[in-house]
Amino acid sequence: MVRELVYRIYERRLSASLRDGPLPRHVGVILDGNRRYARAHGLETASEGHRLGASRIPELLDWCHEFAIPYVTLWLLSTENLRRDEQEVGALVGIICETITGIASDPRNAARGVRVSGVGALDTLPDELRRAVKKAEEATRDGDGLHVQVAVGYGGRQEITDALRGLLEERAAHGQTLQEVIADLRPDHIAAHLYTTGTPDPDLIIRTSGEIRLSGFLMWQSAHSEFYFCDPYWPEFRKTDFLRALRDFASRTRRFGK
Repeated sequence: MVRELVYRIYERRLSASLRDGPLPRHVGVILDGNRRYARAHGLETASEGHRLGASRIPELLDWCHEFAIPYVTLWLLSTENLRRDEQEVGALVGIICETITGIASDPRNAARGVRVSGVGALDTLPDELRRAVKKAEEATRDGDGLHVQVAVGYGGRQEITDALRGLLEERAAHGQTLQEVIADLRPDHIAAHLYTTGTPDPDLIIRTSGEIRLSGFLMWQSAHSEFYFCDPYWPEFRKTDFLRALRDFASRTRRFGK
């Protein structure tokens, strides 16, 4: 009881300290550690860890709404994840479908104008997941509040490969030769074909579970992002951890390579 009270007081102080500081417009989150959490806590299957992790996502969206953060990208499924044990992948896909559908159908999110979009090689996803993403996008297309990007079937190298392929196909359709494309090529041409086109690059990327790497998450977009790595597995991630990430971001001087 006393510990919980102290925690709440600390949380309120952290929140108050952030009100006047710079906050990120776009937060990317690598929700890592579900399987290791399941093993560490003696759960029977990795899927139980994935389900517990999924149950934390609505809270994260609440925190983003509280601090008026307009964009959040959640890495829910990588291209590598799809190569795991078939039974685990099947269960994970089902959990992600439920999560995406839940975000789109939550009355609170509708009242807040939450919009959902999928980013990734969506054509390669299992039919069930692809349909869930499409339905969520259609149901929330008019949302003008928090924009939630769900990264599913996402890999940073694949995104850049697909962007370059899309650029070449577009230029070829307009009759340009390869030599002409090469002579005119600029970074913004490739950026216009990324999965996240139209969304600002992430200001802050958070990764849970103690891993200190991005694993290809938003490789192109994170050139000037601030990174925050923390030890808790994703199912253990608390509001205090999120507030600490925001505090750390606010304390940094961003130079954007200048």
